[in-house]
Amino acid sequence: MKKVAVILSGCGVFDGSEVNEAILTLLSLEEQGLSYNCFAPSMDFNSVNHIDNTEGDVRNVLVESARLTRGHISPLESLNVDDFQSLVVVGGFGVAKNLSNFAKGLDFEILPSFKEILCNFKKRKKWVGLMCIAPIVLPFIYKKPICTIGHCKDTSLFIERNGGTHVECEVVNIVCDNDNHIVTTPAYMLARNIIEAKEGINKLISKLAREIK
Repeated sequence: MKKVAVILSGCGVFDGSEVNEAILTLLSLEEQGLSYNCFAPSMDFNSVNHIDNTEGDVRNVLVESARLTRGHISPLESLNVDDFQSLVVVGGFGVAKNLSNFAKGLDFEILPSFKEILCNFKKRKKWVGLMCIAPIVLPFIYKKPICTIGHCKDTSLFIERNGGTHVECEVVNIVCDNDNHIVTTPAYMLARNIIEAKEGINKLISKLAREIK
């Protein structure tokens, strides 16, 4: 069976994985007949109160991500690229906060274990799907990647300034970079409801299902 690795970054749009994106991704993988395993880094982070967007307590990314997978999840460092035909990175601000330092506005850095995994998928020319804000990492891994985060001007300029090509895209569509084996969709960068997010995510997973061997 074709097997996909799914990377999560917590549980909640403001400090981790966007919950609807995560569940829709897992649902779509199952509907496409793809097997998957979920991974997240075991590291502490400052949580966010999702009612009033204030800072909460210190939590662990892996422990929080496990809420989305009913406990079926492994540390990111244990992800063996050779065990999987493809990779999906779920969006949410955890990508900017926990998988990179984009949220801090500093010189951009990607969590080393996450960067190594992306580089290994690239070297093996295996397909990678990224949604929402996750494509911000692509110019730092791939040469001239083509991708989308929807319409957000500041984020798309960040991608362009660092060597990527940003393509404006509606929430229900995907952008494919066949040379780099990348597929992206805006998801909740644009989605106004679950139905809109579902359509784009389904197209992303369908693309992976067609491409992976």
